[in-house]
Amino acid sequence: MTNRSKLCNSFLFDRRTIAALAGTLAMPFVLAQSVTPVEAVVVSASRSAQTRFDAPAAIDVIQVDPFTTMSPLVNLSELLGSVPGLQVRERQNFAQDLQISVRGFGTRSTFGVRGVRILVDGIPATMPDGQGQAATANLAAASRIEVLRGPMAQLYGNAAGGVVQIFTKNPPRGAEPMTGSVTAGVGADGQRQLGAAIAGGNDVIGGTFDVSTYSTDGYRDHSAAERTQFSGKVVVRPSAATTITGLVGYFNQPESQDPLGLTRAAFEQNPRQVIPGALLFDTRKTIEQQQVGVVVEHKLGGNDTLNARVYSGTRQVFQTLSFKGDGATQSGGVIDLDRNYAGLGLNWNHTMKVNDLPLSWTLGVEADNLRELRRGFVNNNGTPGALKRDEKDTARNLDFFGQLDWTFSPQWRATAGVRASRVRLGVDDHFGADDSGKVEFNKTSPVAGLVWSVADNINLYANLGKGFETPTLAESAYSTGGAGPNLSLRPSTSTQVELGAKIKSGRHAIDLAVFDARSNDEIVPTQTSNGRSIFQNVDGVQRRGIESSWQARWDNKLTTRVAYTWLDASFRKAYSTSPDTRIAAGNRLPGAPEHSLYTEAAYQWNDAVSAAVEMRAESKVYVNDVNSAAAPGYAVLNARTGYAFKAGAAKLFLFGRIDNLLDKQYAGSVIVNDSNGRFYEAAAGRRLFVGLRVAL
Repeated sequence: MTNRSKLCNSFLFDRRTIAALAGTLAMPFVLAQSVTPVEAVVVSASRSAQTRFDAPAAIDVIQVDPFTTMSPLVNLSELLGSVPGLQVRERQNFAQDLQISVRGFGTRSTFGVRGVRILVDGIPATMPDGQGQAATANLAAASRIEVLRGPMAQLYGNAAGGVVQIFTKNPPRGAEPMTGSVTAGVGADGQRQLGAAIAGGNDVIGGTFDVSTYSTDGYRDHSAAERTQFSGKVVVRPSAATTITGLVGYFNQPESQDPLGLTRAAFEQNPRQVIPGALLFDTRKTIEQQQVGVVVEHKLGGNDTLNARVYSGTRQVFQTLSFKGDGATQSGGVIDLDRNYAGLGLNWNHTMKVNDLPLSWTLGVEADNLRELRRGFVNNNGTPGALKRDEKDTARNLDFFGQLDWTFSPQWRATAGVRASRVRLGVDDHFGADDSGKVEFNKTSPVAGLVWSVADNINLYANLGKGFETPTLAESAYSTGGAGPNLSLRPSTSTQVELGAKIKSGRHAIDLAVFDARSNDEIVPTQTSNGRSIFQNVDGVQRRGIESSWQARWDNKLTTRVAYTWLDASFRKAYSTSPDTRIAAGNRLPGAPEHSLYTEAAYQWNDAVSAAVEMRAESKVYVNDVNSAAAPGYAVLNARTGYAFKAGAAKLFLFGRIDNLLDKQYAGSVIVNDSNGRFYEAAAGRRLFVGLRVAL
């Protein structure tokens, strides 16, 4: 049997599995009785509070209770599986962070987060060049996560294929008591977790502080990692009109071994193994980041509100790659990167009424600055050798934006916005031949939308917008032949359209969105080897698809969720990569599955015992532009349970989680276009984690 036949058969099997499991969870749908669930409040779509149902875009909100969540809260992948259109891949590789993509934007990133903008309490975790980090968000302090998709995301600027916003919990107010908690957990593959939190305050000032440590021996060989996180939030209310929030964060990952990818043969033989080169060159990464920020909200009156933010931080990265890097045109196999970044933002929101119907608008400005010292050294079997690269890189943006939200009749609401962005990238070379250079990008991103409230429980909407993504400093770092940075890369531009429906009926909430996004100057790898990629621009990339989700609450005990995504992401024009490989028109984008499905059933007994079963499934994923190889489709079951009880004045929560319940071997993520054919990153087998949280 050929590899192609094996892949097709694997997908057919998983498709039948998907259908059977979806049918099992969908059966209770016909038994509904009338109970209206509470609607979550979101702010991502229009920068002002509104219910998720009324938001004029595809947006989901995940409520997080760090005390009763039946999961260790280490990665976003634990929480966001139920969001359609969103892929969060846990790579079993803490050296490279999660792979996050929205509607096919960001699938091609080999490290970090690309094509998706990430914010924490309004502070960007995405740099001015569009490169973001997900791991630095402390999920133990989170209260909710909003995921915005589609044209409206363009109003957040560079890299906005989608927006993921994490909001942390606020400290107690008024008569609420001071609280403290501790957490401990252990799991398979040497997982160990400890954490502590304290929160207290009154109507004038309050604070909450969380610290946690996590370490693992790793599912794969040479994949051990450890990290420590601290986050603090102080809220001061000097008057009824003013709220000042101070934020501090610390992230330290002193060890994260990098097992690299595997070839298909090696993956099938032993998914836990590591290639010899990773051991020879001791591939690994260390990260340390510190950040502080202040957010101020001031009400000028009943109709006007000012929001301001300022932040600053540093990030130090040391990484060893799986090659020596001592060639004449090479810049070393060891990367030493020191970053300093800062930014500020101000927006003014005004609400009023026209013909006794609401109208609101927002005007704002944002400026962010990134400076980094990038050095490269010869990799002498894991030890830095001779200097091969020494440069100072900069990325800056200055953006102005405006947004209007107008209910011009009882059933119709219009939304319009525009964002003007200027992004500057610069390289100041201090090694050998002077390869310094600068480039500036100026782009305008307009958005327009319309919402029709057909009935109290039915909203239909349509959005249209233009967006862009600049090349990141990492994408611009290397050029073919090693002759300095690649400053000839152009920003990718996209035109996106979306049609959607939101329906709530009794116990049920149903969302449906149809979208189409067409990009020119898409930034794609022309060559990827040993963790280093060189990029180019291509035209004619299309991402279109359907997102659907259904949530139901049956009797305040049983809840079910189903989320399905069909994504057709492909090259509509042929192009060539290095060395002289032709990519045919119609080939699918690597890393973007055509079908994705999530189903969940959760049950609560007597406010004490809770349990849930979830199924995640994907069709096959191509691993290169040529579409000559693919990771097979899969369907996996996960289960979690929790037990809440009291001991004197203490509240306790005992929880357990089993991932990959049936111990299926599959590729949890892929490294697209790897020149060595090491595309596959194995997901963990059956994996248990148990933990205990104690609160006073």
